[in-house]
Amino acid sequence: MEDISVGGLAVKPFASREELIEYAAERGGILVAVNAEKTVNATEHLRRLINANIGYCDGAGAVKAVRRKGAAKAVRIPGCELWLDIVARHSKDKSFYLVGSRPEVVAGAVEKLRKEYPGIRIAGFRDGFIKTDEERAALIDDIAAKRPDVVFVAMGSPRQEYLMEEMLARHKALYQGLGGSFDLYMGLFRRAPRLVRAAGCEWLWRFVAQPSRIKRITPYLRFACRLYTGRL
Repeated sequence: MEDISVGGLAVKPFASREELIEYAAERGGILVAVNAEKTVNATEHLRRLINANIGYCDGAGAVKAVRRKGAAKAVRIPGCELWLDIVARHSKDKSFYLVGSRPEVVAGAVEKLRKEYPGIRIAGFRDGFIKTDEERAALIDDIAAKRPDVVFVAMGSPRQEYLMEEMLARHKALYQGLGGSFDLYMGLFRRAPRLVRAAGCEWLWRFVAQPSRIKRITPYLRFACRLYTGRL
């Protein structure tokens, strides 16, 4: 599949999440959700990482950008839904490893997955509060030893991407960064209503629902300016 550049990030304009899942299962590597904030704030390191792996349209802005460049069939694929689609598709034939959030949240997510997908193979899990180089090395060693097929890392960007890059260097698998998806899965916060999501305004809903995020609105405004002036 041919990449489309969005602010220097190589994005694959998948026409459906099924197409993405099939592509990722064959190729492996790191699935990176591309949105307005990540596009504007990407460091050179993160840019190289995304361009060497699988960037997909997680945000409405990314969809608009690739459509403006000719990918008329590109769709938005929210990462908080994608990981559960991957689990549903492969709960019987692949093993999983979960990293992220607080200890009680990731443990609860594992328990919930085991109830919803009887027989699912969870190779391991741990929280996202990795405080020392020794803990980081021990986690990577554990993944290399247990060899899961899919690793979900919910730590926020770009920390999760950089950790997945280290993991991938030791163990070839499919990795996906999830941000706060474990918390969402456990019902600790609520997504935007369906109509708001359909209108492409979920990003705005987050600022209304979590006013503390308002300091992060600048990248979205910069992205919109670049998009509508043709500078992406």
